[in-house]
Amino acid sequence: MQRWTKPRAAAQQIGILLFDGFSNHCLANTVEPLRAANTLARHSLYEWRFLTCAADPVSSSSGLQVHPHGTLAEAAGDMLMVMPSYGFRQLGTWPVQTALRAAARRFGVLAGMDTGSWLLAEAGLLDGYRATIHWEELTGFSERFPDVLARRERFVIDRRRITCSGAMAAFDLVLHLIGRDHGQALAVEVSQLFMARGSARSHAGGAGPGSIGVNRALAVMQDNLEEPLPVAEVARQAGRTQKALETRMRAELGATPAQVYRRLRLNLARKLVTETDMAVAEIALRSGYADASAMTRAFRLEFGCSPRALRAS
Repeated sequence: MQRWTKPRAAAQQIGILLFDGFSNHCLANTVEPLRAANTLARHSLYEWRFLTCAADPVSSSSGLQVHPHGTLAEAAGDMLMVMPSYGFRQLGTWPVQTALRAAARRFGVLAGMDTGSWLLAEAGLLDGYRATIHWEELTGFSERFPDVLARRERFVIDRRRITCSGAMAAFDLVLHLIGRDHGQALAVEVSQLFMARGSARSHAGGAGPGSIGVNRALAVMQDNLEEPLPVAEVARQAGRTQKALETRMRAELGATPAQVYRRLRLNLARKLVTETDMAVAEIALRSGYADASAMTRAFRLEFGCSPRALRAS
């Protein structure tokens, strides 16, 4: 059976550079999906550190104070996310530009979140790259930095540069990265955990026709876990033929509708095992299995242990 995540690899190391006035909405929409991916995968796919240019704490625009794990000068990793949000025009000082240019040699990828694109551009780190920024600033951004190929998109990935247009787009971006790096089905699980059906949008911000059908099918499945429907009926309610749904799900999620449906039911079983004291037989019924033994076999195959072993741990 196809797994929903790629083979285990070292956790990606992410630095999140914060400034006074950062948006904690943007920060939460960046970090919480990463945390959820770790939880669902049951091991660390991502590790992150909060950084500042100095060692001092910073406060968000709404007063949330964050004590950094370290300074930018001492940090290195796979990705640096630059997150200034408000007051960004006053932050592009020569020391900040110098620090960012130095960090570009220590981090594999640089990401400008919200208005972080402006600081990267001030440092000359977006010249020749496609990039976006919060759309309220896009006109000024394109005028100020003519060597940057400004785009009105939710997020843009261009080689070793990522730019994102705002807090809600940050959630979409992180879902995209999770799906790209660890399988689209894990991104779907994270999205559903946050009750954000259909959130994994394209770079331009709109889901393609196939994605709409897949999202509808996922919604039908989610609404019918206790009494599973035949795949043909799922496809009908999603407005697709069974063959079309099979093709789109294989392309987007790397699994058949039957495999996806089974995983959603087993996810529910895992949640009930860990969060309730229901008997295994009752959990089996709630997750669409008439036979507790069949559910246990499927559970062990998917998660590597029995429901009772997971509960005991």
